[in-house]
Amino acid sequence: MSDAFDRWAVLKKRSREGGGAERVDRHRAAGKLMARERLESFFDRDTFTEIDPFVLHRVDKFGLADRRIPGDGVVTGWGEVDGRPVCAFAQDATVFGGALGEAHAMKIVKVMETARKAGVPIVGLNDSGGARIQEGVMSLGGYGEVFFRNVVLSGVVPQVSLVLGPCAGGAVYSPAITDFVIMAQGTGQMFITGPDVVKAVTGEEVTMEALGGAEAHATLSGVSHFSAANDREAIALARRLLSYLPLNNLEEPPVHPAAAPSDTAAAELARLVPEDPNTPYDVHQVIDRVLDPESFLEVQREWATNLVVGFARLAGRPVGVVANNPASLAGTLDINASTKGARFVRFCDAFNLPLLTLVDVPGFLPGTAQEHGGIIRHGAKLLYAYAEATVPMLTVILRKAYGGAYDVMCSKHLGGDLNLAWPTAEITVMGADGAVNILFRRDLEAATTLTERDALRARLTDEYRREFLNPYLAAERGYIDDVIDPAETRARLVAGLAMFATKRDERPGRKHGNLPL
Repeated sequence: MSDAFDRWAVLKKRSREGGGAERVDRHRAAGKLMARERLESFFDRDTFTEIDPFVLHRVDKFGLADRRIPGDGVVTGWGEVDGRPVCAFAQDATVFGGALGEAHAMKIVKVMETARKAGVPIVGLNDSGGARIQEGVMSLGGYGEVFFRNVVLSGVVPQVSLVLGPCAGGAVYSPAITDFVIMAQGTGQMFITGPDVVKAVTGEEVTMEALGGAEAHATLSGVSHFSAANDREAIALARRLLSYLPLNNLEEPPVHPAAAPSDTAAAELARLVPEDPNTPYDVHQVIDRVLDPESFLEVQREWATNLVVGFARLAGRPVGVVANNPASLAGTLDINASTKGARFVRFCDAFNLPLLTLVDVPGFLPGTAQEHGGIIRHGAKLLYAYAEATVPMLTVILRKAYGGAYDVMCSKHLGGDLNLAWPTAEITVMGADGAVNILFRRDLEAATTLTERDALRARLTDEYRREFLNPYLAAERGYIDDVIDPAETRARLVAGLAMFATKRDERPGRKHGNLPL
């Protein structure tokens, strides 16, 4: 071989060796895959094409002149996932701890620009200690370039972040702007400032995992959308997530072969939702019997559990599902649930995913903590998201739809295309007990004995329930398109989805709305 080919082979080998054998061994001992192994696992076999493997940083201070590793700590390129094109980058924590410098950032920017031009998803496998301190403001400038592309691509192509190692400082903002964050348990962490800085500033002692581990962000902060046991499970989750999504905002989501629930599923629906409005149940049981079997991929499963959101398929077509869950906080909408639902609805609208909303909501969660925390502003986000959406929107009221929460949960008034109700539906301003206490307060106070008062309250409550707690007043006014047998639910939704598949809903031109952040 000539000297030219020998030089090429040496540089390729150095690029693949990362930070050296010792660092690679420590990395693998922590149960983590190398950057290229992660990408090879993510893409279909033999489809990954790497770009920029010879890029070097251009800094000669702080000893960096002698530490130039081809690739500069990030592997970038594209390949196929289930036969569809996707761009991706994977940070190599064995090189400068995965810290981002100018050249490292420009590699990420280039593959993001490729995703923009090609109209394909961009997936980041993050494992970075943050800004490369030796590069100073050049590192910060690199982060700014990445953040800017995240915003430009938002709503244009799906963006997915896998957090597979400790990510600190600037390294967490890019994932936070992307559409979905998947964290590996035990190895993936996200925090603005690490435990040492927290202790120095506040005196708190906290571990990296307790401060910013997968469990903390899945259950407490809501920053993470999915948790995985390890690298390979996180990568498998990312592949599954992409199977519901279009390549970009101008395409339709991929249709899969239809699969029907069991023969008994339709008949079971009526028994799953108790007629007693105070009896809880788990809405997952309804979802499992209405959507295609085993197609539901829940998003943020452990955060704001009073609202269930996720992707599923209805007769093979991907849909976004939003459902109140009476098994948690009685299905009320609180601050976190409102924010969770609003962001999910807006994502579905951006990427042409029809919305299916299952309603059983007694209202917004009362209390000073909610009011002072801004439930008005946060609840308005969900209202805004539904009213802004132009994708097909199907709604089924299973039981309670009280007060303003009735409006917010994809009512006909906010643009619902097909609004159905079960006979058990109660569409009203409030529950019977509260209404009677307000409407008949003087009559109740006039009762001479406690027994007489209780009897009067029971009679008035029963009368109010029979007169107002039903779906028929709404149906009379066309707010509900039909009251159906629960067993019909799937068939009616499949027909509705087919009818509105070609929906076009033009809105006035504008730069953008002003979401109540």
